[in-house]
Amino acid sequence: MESSAQPLNYDLQPTVGSSYGLSWEVMKSNFLELLLVIIIYIAASIPMGLGRVGAEAAGLGAGGVLLGLFSLVYGLFVLAPLSYGMANVFLKVIRGEKFDVSDMFDCYKDNYLNVVLANLLTGAIVVAGLLFLIIPGIIFACKLAFVPYLVMDKKLEVIEAVKTSWNMTKGHAMTIFLIGLLAIPIVLLGLIMLFFGILPASIWIEGASAAIYHAVDKRLNNHAETEPEIAA
Repeated sequence: MESSAQPLNYDLQPTVGSSYGLSWEVMKSNFLELLLVIIIYIAASIPMGLGRVGAEAAGLGAGGVLLGLFSLVYGLFVLAPLSYGMANVFLKVIRGEKFDVSDMFDCYKDNYLNVVLANLLTGAIVVAGLLFLIIPGIIFACKLAFVPYLVMDKKLEVIEAVKTSWNMTKGHAMTIFLIGLLAIPIVLLGLIMLFFGILPASIWIEGASAAIYHAVDKRLNNHAETEPEIAA
């Protein structure tokens, strides 16, 4: 299902309102395609969810350990790469580029190991931060929020992606945090709307995350282009 998101005459700024605003506009124009992307991801999440439930029900026995291990392995090697692919699709939509729903599976083709390692490293950093009174973990999560886009969009290696995300989010970490915080009432509202509202809510949130990355990346690129002229 190939589609071409139309570039919008939208003044995108690296702010909460601007990010959610652009996401809303592209959702209206590409709703069915993005809905399918979200449904595929949710369907792919079911085996991991069942594994966790089974592990909790089985307790510390052999069955529980095996189900817990399955859930961990599935999440790391199947679901996490798919989330990176989904992020890449939303970034293309936000940019107004041609995209296909199948693009979310590109991460399995030529960038798979890098995606897995990037997810593993960022996850370890965030968990380590959460162990220190939670707040450092939240800060780390915001500072590393751009890693999936940098791995998929720029094809950066793991360490370089982590370093670049850390630098790119300087001055924007609070905005990223507020985008995530605003996602909570959006999800709750979606659940209230007969549960099915969670699907458009998920599209809106995912699009806003891609929009803030695009806004920051675009601003940095524009600055890099004008810098030589200023120096001259």
